[in-house]
Amino acid sequence: MASRRLPRAASWRCKPLFRNCGSSFHARSNHTSSNAAIKSLDSILIANRGEIAIRVNRTAAKHGIRTTTLYTNPDALSQHAHSSPFSFNLGATAAYLDQEKILKIAKEQGCQAIHPGYGFLSENTEFAKRCADEGIIFIGPPAGAIEDMGDKARSKEIMNSAGVPCVPGYHGADQAPATLAAEAEKIGYPVLIKAVRGGGGKGMRIAKSAQEFQEMLDSAKSEARNSFGNDEVLVEKYITTPRHIEVQVFADKHGNCLALGERDCSIQRRHQKILEESPAPNLDDTIRKDIWGKARAAALAVKYEGAGTVEFIFDNDTGEFFFMEMNTRLQVEHPVTEMVTGLDLVHWQILIAEGHKLPLTQDQVEQEILKRGHAIEARIYAENPDKGFIPDSGTLLHVSLPMETEDVRIDSGFVQGDEVSSHYDPMIAKLIVRADTREAALRKLTVALQDYQVAGPVTNIDFLKRICRSPDFVSGDVETGYIEKHRPELFPKATLSDEVLAEAAIASFLQSVKQNCNPSRQSLQSSSPSWLTTSADFQPRSFHFQSADFEPGPGKTPDIHSVEVHQTSPGHFTVSTSSGSVPFAVTSTLDHSTNTLTTYFPQTRHTSRVVFSPSSGVINLFTPVGSFRLQPSSPGWLAKALGVVEKANSLLSPMPAKILRVLVQPGDMVKKDQPLLVIESMKMETVIRSPAEGVVVKRVVHGEGDVVGSGVELVEFEEQTSDGESSA
Repeated sequence: MASRRLPRAASWRCKPLFRNCGSSFHARSNHTSSNAAIKSLDSILIANRGEIAIRVNRTAAKHGIRTTTLYTNPDALSQHAHSSPFSFNLGATAAYLDQEKILKIAKEQGCQAIHPGYGFLSENTEFAKRCADEGIIFIGPPAGAIEDMGDKARSKEIMNSAGVPCVPGYHGADQAPATLAAEAEKIGYPVLIKAVRGGGGKGMRIAKSAQEFQEMLDSAKSEARNSFGNDEVLVEKYITTPRHIEVQVFADKHGNCLALGERDCSIQRRHQKILEESPAPNLDDTIRKDIWGKARAAALAVKYEGAGTVEFIFDNDTGEFFFMEMNTRLQVEHPVTEMVTGLDLVHWQILIAEGHKLPLTQDQVEQEILKRGHAIEARIYAENPDKGFIPDSGTLLHVSLPMETEDVRIDSGFVQGDEVSSHYDPMIAKLIVRADTREAALRKLTVALQDYQVAGPVTNIDFLKRICRSPDFVSGDVETGYIEKHRPELFPKATLSDEVLAEAAIASFLQSVKQNCNPSRQSLQSSSPSWLTTSADFQPRSFHFQSADFEPGPGKTPDIHSVEVHQTSPGHFTVSTSSGSVPFAVTSTLDHSTNTLTTYFPQTRHTSRVVFSPSSGVINLFTPVGSFRLQPSSPGWLAKALGVVEKANSLLSPMPAKILRVLVQPGDMVKKDQPLLVIESMKMETVIRSPAEGVVVKRVVHGEGDVVGSGVELVEFEEQTSDGESSA
């Protein structure tokens, strides 16, 4: 399918992916077997989206395999839709799950195989069976293995029989709430409620007491039902200081199975990973080899084929580990394993699907791991860590990437100008680094994150930087509750230095001067000679800023920062801020072609990137001391003079979302943190809670099933009088 954006994305197909891989890892002719016929694949349909679709396409193209990609209406202009010459529109948002249409396209295009990526149909037993029935190779495990491992209760029965230890819990068929609550009491709180089907942290809730068990159960069941079409759950003992350690396994059709090392994925939010590394830090080698052995036993127990991940929970207190689940697909974090083994796991998937034996032995894999050191992956998400990691969406106004090298890799499905849709997962990219030691890898990651700039949607990049500087993380003292345990350190109160405020004001000043110029002067720098400026350019100007991420609500008022800028001569300024510091002189220039602002302060120089959002007015500042999102704000006295009234008694939607459940009605008096509504965005549920104690609901603005935008009013409260009573 022709596309005007094809050249930009298609060029990625030729980009080297693994520079240090020996030919013995890749040569097809070396892996034939007399025990089974080898069916070479010449054409593959990629039934997924985003960076994994581009990733699979890249490896397939490298080995001369034609690919066909799919997209939906929201993804029509996406990079993956244009990463192959053959691409077809599935239609509606949810059509990546349309088995009928996907199989029809595969047959019409003569595709011999389907690569499902991860998510969507990658762990769908019915789809794997249908592929087999249609004579199309499903690049993944047999349907039976998907079925056994996809049912978390059944998988634990199999693991117990295979001698793989499992977390104590209830995995029975009786799903009555009373039965589940009784089983939770037997297990002892805290307990983990987990959807029997699916993965990715969806349908998981922690109940810390009997009082909150029912609320957590309802929430887990609802999210599981919406994500997987099945709301059955199991209840397990929640280990209080756990680590998430998983093993990458690979098995062929000839009874061979390898463990390609382990990954520590303990740094999580919302039960989903944001940092993964290999090998796991501070893990005894005896335990490491034992986990590998148990992972291989788990795969062999279900006659596994292809790439899979066996996930374990490791108890930091006792040193014990327990089987959690098996993901019967390639994982998001597979590049970590690729970096520490030198292997192309997508190519291995293709080799196994063709019928080849595994290219290496377990000893050979372990030798490679010993030689290649340590790798860490950071997931770059469009989300706001300061607001409970709620996902964000919008146009990528500016993207500046770290330099890719042999040891710094970026897997992404987006480029500058693309739209991060609210319909799908908010992951923008994966940043992966490798070094000889963990300490060196962490240094590389820190530098790469410093060079990673994204303007438009809010991202977690600064939050990742703080984790990388966190002393316990640096020492490898990790657990799945790390973020909550280190909350004061990882969520410091935002402060704006005089330098940052000065940069925002000077950049705004220089931008306004540029916009006021006539067309013949638009390309001129701020250092233009005085005869090209007007007298107005030398008058003092006041600027007022507030955080662009301020969320209005009852009793909330934004902090307003005022800055006065006086240009004394072209490029020379005197600046004073509302913090009370004495005025200071600076020299500053703004290169409009690169949006680079260079400012010489009395004690330091800042070279920063400034990106103005034309629609929202947000100023994105990427400075040596961090990134900041500010927006112009009128001072309080001016707002009152103009009669501007903020609606302080309302709760607004934090993101574009669908209203799933309304839990209150007008007239209800609610407690602080009481659930009011449940909304869904990007396949994740978020509970909207009461911001204050004893407030009365005046109006619920939207009903169940309504779709709302970010900042739209959801609940209005009665106004409070000075004595705390609601006014009539």
